[in-house]
Amino acid sequence: MNVVILGGFLGAGKTTALLQFARYLTDISDQNRNYKVAIIENEIGEVGIDDQFLRGSGYKVNNLFDGCACCTVSGELMSSIATIKDEMDPEWIIIETTGVAFPTSMQKNLEEALGYESVICVLLDASRWMRLRIPLAGMLSEQIKGSNTVLVNKIDLVEEDVVATVESDVLEIEPNTNVLSISALGEVDNSIWRTVAGLI
Repeated sequence: MNVVILGGFLGAGKTTALLQFARYLTDISDQNRNYKVAIIENEIGEVGIDDQFLRGSGYKVNNLFDGCACCTVSGELMSSIATIKDEMDPEWIIIETTGVAFPTSMQKNLEEALGYESVICVLLDASRWMRLRIPLAGMLSEQIKGSNTVLVNKIDLVEEDVVATVESDVLEIEPNTNVLSISALGEVDNSIWRTVAGLI
């Protein structure tokens, strides 16, 4: 089972990007599986998506499109992942973190608790980066550190020099990450999703 942790500060466009990414993974996955992709919304508090429950497992499930399901975790994340593996056995799990989570902590917990390796993708909002990078420097740095890919989103809203500044700032924080610029409202090239998935 392949695990992708999708992080980023509030309003970065994670959900918009996630749906495109999930469609890409569904298209390239084993078509014989009932569940190719499971999206886990690891949100704080109650998020009502659907009234369908998997037995006593603490999460709600909504089938988004053929072979893709969204699970809203209201209980402990690690036990929910284990249950999803047992009950659904998806080829891919995408964990969309809260806007204040540190993905590397989640990655470490996944490996230690369940033995799952994962890749981390962090989304940034290019249109708000210049306002946020100093007051939220600590949080943004901790979200970016250890990432495999950083997607600089909403580039359609800023000038090219702003995009270049964001990319440069990211590489100062995490020199080993792949920095790619996108507008998730448009069609994102499949080569970018391959990089996010760790297939390149």
